Amino acid sequence: MVTHVGILEKLRGALEPRGFEVHPFQVGWYNGVLEPVFHLTYPPDTLAFVVLSAPSMFEKSFKPFLAQHELQSLRDPIDQCVAHHMTLAKERFPLHNIEVLYDYELHPNRRPKALMQTAAHVSGAAYYYMRKDVEPDPWGKRKMYGVCIHPRFGGWFAIRAVLVFADVRAAGLEQTLPIDCVPGREERIRLLENFNYNWRDGKYRDALPAEEKYSTEQTLYFATPPAERLKLLKLWGQIPPTAPC
Repeated sequence: MVTHVGILEKLRGALEPRGFEVHPFQVGWYNGVLEPVFHLTYPPDTLAFVVLSAPSMFEKSFKPFLAQHELQSLRDPIDQCVAHHMTLAKERFPLHNIEVLYDYELHPNRRPKALMQTAAHVSGAAYYYMRKDVEPDPWGKRKMYGVCIHPRFGGWFAIRAVLVFADVRAAGLEQTLPIDCVPGREERIRLLENFNYNWRDGKYRDALPAEEKYSTEQTLYFATPPAERLKLLKLWGQIPPTAPC
C-alpha cells in the first residue's frame, strides 16, 4: 500500500540531490486559508507537495541542464530546467495521477493555478509574512505584498511548483508549522518594505543570516531581465553562440 512517507522519500531522493526541497501538505490545509476562487479542486486529504529550489540548484541542476539540452527560445531557461526535473520525478511514479502546477502557470483569466507562497507556508517549508503579521499596521491604504522567508536560506530561494498526487489520500499526514524566523515587528516592517519598495536590490533576502546564498553569477542571472538571459548565457559560454534568442 502506498503511503505519503514512501512517496516523500522517493521524491526527495529524486530532487534533493539536484538542489530542490520537497515538503508535503494536504490540499485541505491549502484550501482552508484561501477564498474558494483559489481552491484546488481535490478532496481535502489529497496529498500534495511544494517544491523549492535552494541556492545550490543553479550548479547542481541548471548548468548541467544547459550542457545537455537544447533550449526552447520562447521559454525561460530556468523554467525549462525545472520542468525537466519535475518530469523525471513524475516518471518515478508511473501508477499515479500527478498534476504539476508551476509557479508561472495561469488560468485563462490570469489567475495563478496555485498560490506558491501559501503552499510553502501550509507545508511548513517557509513562513509567508503578510501585512496581517504586523500589528498595528503602519501602511494605511498602501498595497503591501507578502513574501516567504526560509529558515535556512532567508530569501535566497524560489518556490517552483506544486505536485498534486490526485489519487493518493494522506489523512494521517501531520501538519508542520513554518518557522517564524522574523519574529520582531520592526524586522517584519523592514522585510515587507524592502520587498515591496526595493525588491530589485535583494535586501529583503537578508532578513536573517542565511546558511547559503546565491553566487555572484546566479545573482546576476536572476537580476537580468528574462528577455536578456539567453544572451547572458551565450556570453558565459553556457550555451552555443548560435543558439536562437
